[in-house]
Amino acid sequence: MIHDAPCPAHRPGRMIVYYVMNLTYSARGVPLRPVAAFLALAGVAGAVLVGRGGLDTVVGCGPAQDPFPSQTAQDWVGNADHVVVAAPVGEQETDRREFERGAYRYRIDREVTLRTDDVLWSAPRPRRTIDESFELTAPGWRVLRTSGDRVERTAASAPRLEAGHTYLLAVRWTAGGWAVLGEGAALPFDDRVAGRGEWCGRALSEEDVARGERFSRRVDDSLEKSVHGHGEQAVLSALRSAGGVR
Repeated sequence: MIHDAPCPAHRPGRMIVYYVMNLTYSARGVPLRPVAAFLALAGVAGAVLVGRGGLDTVVGCGPAQDPFPSQTAQDWVGNADHVVVAAPVGEQETDRREFERGAYRYRIDREVTLRTDDVLWSAPRPRRTIDESFELTAPGWRVLRTSGDRVERTAASAPRLEAGHTYLLAVRWTAGGWAVLGEGAALPFDDRVAGRGEWCGRALSEEDVARGERFSRRVDDSLEKSVHGHGEQAVLSALRSAGGVR
């Protein structure tokens, strides 16, 4: 499951709150899990405030636990119904959750409508065909109790799904809605280049995303790494090698 987590980067002139919780892109609500007990006991509630002069490099947005295997081309072929190139075209607030105490008054998710630009691959017997547009529930905001300021939430090491960007997504029909397989199945895809675009709430180059994912520092046989910096032909080649494209 994709975790709602801190993105260690900031946008100029903005303050971002970092925290760790559970998040899955889906057409349903977003379930939570508590952060580590020592954070709660320390009264931090998983939050660290960073203003100007924060970290210069995005280094990931927390740990991820996929609802379905999502890392390799074999995972995509074995678990997804479709692999699509899609762009957000609208959103609305959903699943508001009020808090009686703590730093936050409430939190909300976003139901994001995405335009299906291309279907690169479909399972031989998909659970459901995908339409010209579809919905995913994505990270929204938390609202601070004292000021009423809205704090962006981000998904762990994954795009937030924002308008003006394009994404490569491996999606599966589950629990009555579309869901991304997991962290490894949601890639920035601006200009049809894997790894370029919005990631962890920031618009980044493929070089910046690679640094955030630390591809060169660990053993990584993920599809995300193998196609990083390349276009859809590299994706099709990877899926073909996994037996998913004839």
